[in-house]
Amino acid sequence: MNEQEAKAFIEQLQKEGLLTEETRLIWEMILPERLKRMYDVLQQRTRYVTVLTEAVDDPHNQAAVLRTAEAFGVQDVYVVAGRAPFQPNPLVTRHADKWLTLRQQSDIVTAIKDLQAKGYRVYASYLGEGTLRLCDIDVSQPTALLFGNEHSGVSQEAIRAADATFMIPMYGFVQSFNISVAAALALYDVTERARRQAGERYYLSFSEKKELYEKWMWQTLNPRTRERMKARLGRSF
Repeated sequence: MNEQEAKAFIEQLQKEGLLTEETRLIWEMILPERLKRMYDVLQQRTRYVTVLTEAVDDPHNQAAVLRTAEAFGVQDVYVVAGRAPFQPNPLVTRHADKWLTLRQQSDIVTAIKDLQAKGYRVYASYLGEGTLRLCDIDVSQPTALLFGNEHSGVSQEAIRAADATFMIPMYGFVQSFNISVAAALALYDVTERARRQAGERYYLSFSEKKELYEKWMWQTLNPRTRERMKARLGRSF
């Protein structure tokens, strides 16, 4: 990006309202190329599809789900911790988690009911009788995919509270996928179909984009610079 292109891009973001005088001290410290990269990713972000995990204990699996969600443009990940604390392996996340909105909940039924109250239809991953195939999940409304513990799967409480259950068809000797693989396969299918079916409803509103863009700019700064900016601006993002 040459100087003229950078200037034009900054002016574009100002006209759109993503860059404001209030945040000028922040965005003037960020290279235009970095601002452009964040802008391009922002245009594909969604809350139409989200992920909920229940008692996923392995740090590698915790991290892999976050990284997969980020890669497919899913902004929110809801977490109900199990026996182990929620501490995703940073070598696996590769900082993907800093671009996400993580929402930790105290128990699975509360988490499911909160999502349903927000308009989501919650589908729990489950291999029992009467479960839907992944490709039969209805994506005509906001969709939440629930994945359970590595060994025991989702709880019976979760199955009862969810709107429906789903499974990924398998044709070999193995009976199940690792949670990180299941999340990747499910999110690829559901996000692709939802993007086509939901149209503009799939993407973030302007106010959501603005809030998230400011947060991302803030996260881009190194910790020492953030502390200086916090003292100078009287707030963080």
